[in-house]
Amino acid sequence: MKDGVIADFEITEEMLRYFIVRAHNRKTFVRPRVIIGVPSGITPVEKRAVRESAESAGAREIYLIEEPMAAAIGADLPIKDATGNMIVDIGGGTTEVAVISLSGTVTSQSIRVAGDKMDEALVQYVKRKYSLLIGDRTAEIIKITIGTAYPDENSESMEVKGRDMVTGIPKTLEVTAEEVREALVEPINTIVETVRITLEKTPPELAADIVDKGIVLVGGGALLKNLDVLLREVTSVPITIADDPLSAVVMGAGRVLDDIELLKNATISF
Repeated sequence: MKDGVIADFEITEEMLRYFIVRAHNRKTFVRPRVIIGVPSGITPVEKRAVRESAESAGAREIYLIEEPMAAAIGADLPIKDATGNMIVDIGGGTTEVAVISLSGTVTSQSIRVAGDKMDEALVQYVKRKYSLLIGDRTAEIIKITIGTAYPDENSESMEVKGRDMVTGIPKTLEVTAEEVREALVEPINTIVETVRITLEKTPPELAADIVDKGIVLVGGGALLKNLDVLLREVTSVPITIADDPLSAVVMGAGRVLDDIELLKNATISF
């Protein structure tokens, strides 16, 4: 997967086949119903690729659900009510921002800037500033350990190991939380701007609900330290991080499969 959609058809097919076999206790002849979360900005071509991968992997019925809708269900938001619910799902490949009401998406934005782009930004920053090459996995560990979206009093730092671009020899250096924040400025600002644009496009009645109830953050990116503080500062709206931000989308997708009404209303057509 890359940017939330299929980059390698055959590997995705194998992955789905593995999940189906695992879910059905290794009964290889089972052809189950499958629900797949997709970005809200998915194209018809990308939809077809998802469906064909699932069919080849042995699925009998295939449903697609937009990730922010699945996330909202997984985060226990009252999506069936006639009130506005705003969800921000910051995953690995995409950030999805949506306003949901009456089991439908009122307005949404999908951008291909999320956790992976933050890791890339960190790799480039360390390369530029220190002439040190680090891998994406190292960048992710730095982001998780001392990454922050908004300045605070605690100035943390950590040792980073990589390869010196000048000598070619492995090297260790100290990176501070301020430097990490500086490296992440661009992707974080893009996400914040997307939230702001979505709020601007929200109908006034639903916007009033969001001011009262706030915005819910899900996805791995929601765990970036002080991101909620930054969003609160920019939007003046209460920000809540879901109880289990990493599992919200998959839990929501599972609930939809168990609810026939939701399966009809919340999924998207091919």
